[in-house]
Amino acid sequence: MPINNDILHGTHKHQQIDCPRGQTERLTMTNERIFNMPFSTVYPLLVQKAEKKGRTKAEVDTVIRWLTGYDDRALQAQLAANASCRTFFAEAPQMNPNAEKITGAVCGVRVELIEDPLMQKIRQLDKLVDELAKGRPMEKILRD
Repeated sequence: MPINNDILHGTHKHQQIDCPRGQTERLTMTNERIFNMPFSTVYPLLVQKAEKKGRTKAEVDTVIRWLTGYDDRALQAQLAANASCRTFFAEAPQMNPNAEKITGAVCGVRVELIEDPLMQKIRQLDKLVDELAKGRPMEKILRD
């Protein structure tokens, strides 16, 4: 399940190695739209996805902290500042080195095969929240 079908789902339909003529430009424009989107817009969607399946906002925050290295105060500051997704991940204190262990498909695209580093980070977070929403134990989600 993508973060938001209307915003992100179309990205993966066109995220392929050999894009037909014109599709590369469309992918770039779609990625830029996502990259420039405030993380404060994406965050409640992640929380909503988890809460619909009986998980909590605190668990979503745990996943975000594990992936990005933000503490609670810094995460709240990023949300309050309406930092873009690009800025949110660029200013992450330390991406977890075990993030490379995040594998599997989001919207039919393998997370580990996404070439754009920023899009890969966004999709890694989406994948982690998907696993949370599917009831996977936190110990397995946090690949330590």
